[in-house]
Amino acid sequence: MLKTEELQLNIGPQHPSTHGVFRLVATIDGETVIHIEPIFGYLHRNHEQLGEVNSYLMNIPFTDRLDYFNSMANNHGYTLAVEKLAGIEVPERAEYIRVMMAELSRILNHATALGFMLNDMGAWQTGLLWGMREREKILDLYEMVAGSRMMCNYFRFGGVVRDIGLEWLAELNDLMYALPHFFDEFEALLSDNELMLIRSRGVGILPQELAISYSVTGPLLRGSGVPYDVRKAEPYSVYDRFKFDIPVGSVGDIYDRYLVRVEEMRQSYHIIQQAIEQLPDAKGSHINSKVKQQSLRPPVGDAYGRVETPKGELGFYLVSDGSGKAYRYKVRAPSFINLSALSDMCRGHKVADVVVILGSIDIVMGEVDR
Repeated sequence: MLKTEELQLNIGPQHPSTHGVFRLVATIDGETVIHIEPIFGYLHRNHEQLGEVNSYLMNIPFTDRLDYFNSMANNHGYTLAVEKLAGIEVPERAEYIRVMMAELSRILNHATALGFMLNDMGAWQTGLLWGMREREKILDLYEMVAGSRMMCNYFRFGGVVRDIGLEWLAELNDLMYALPHFFDEFEALLSDNELMLIRSRGVGILPQELAISYSVTGPLLRGSGVPYDVRKAEPYSVYDRFKFDIPVGSVGDIYDRYLVRVEEMRQSYHIIQQAIEQLPDAKGSHINSKVKQQSLRPPVGDAYGRVETPKGELGFYLVSDGSGKAYRYKVRAPSFINLSALSDMCRGHKVADVVVILGSIDIVMGEVDR
């Protein structure tokens, strides 16, 4: 039997569709991967250190820059932690608005993440362009209410910045009318596609036990067959009022993660439908508690707020010393933790599979490096 010499291959540092500079050190035997070591830190911006010198309010726009595909979801996690710390209640109408924004974020994330993964396979641009088309519609909705498309800075302690109007709801209803057709079309294009099946089935398998031991969350965990979702495990906002399922895979390969994300978009659609139907009338409703945002001084103590973002569990751990800024500000970033399983998922596969497996994890370097 021919014995080949192991070789270390540097993939990067570069920008392999990960929204930030990233490097992989791959140990290979021929074309077969033996070990993968992710190297990051090129985009480190001292996020947690800044969180301890800024006022609580000043940190909200900084959370936009974590997973900047999903700034609304980031805002949600941080404001939830501060509200726990300070004992702030959120008006009912504001909670429904928050949920709608978060679930729109899940749809735009999965639609584009799957499109990017197709590009990583060397496939056609159609899936990505379709996903980006739907994302643009959702970003238009964000711009209408927040004044910004990506760095929304929309949430506030005890609510949101401004209310949604009839015009906004009309635009949302137009989107909701068209989304089921997009879901069906997207699946028809991809689910039985020969290239998708060859490059994804049996590739990048993450066994259930290993997924749990790595503490991965989100579609990566659910693709391995674990029905864990923070919205069900510890319901926040008004998620306990909605009926929705937690899609899971059976094998834990790239294809399962694809199927989970497609079904999650459908479940987000159903949640938004219910939120629209249950939304309290604007008359007599508030969208913000009377909280002194700039001079907020939570009592001494600590709190952990967590939400189910499109990439998994995003958590903020805050410690208050009674001053106007956090004594300790710690982020549990799903992209960072999910990336820890990459080497096990790549072992035994070819170098060409590595980029596709990485794409199926769905990371953004803004929250990996922080």
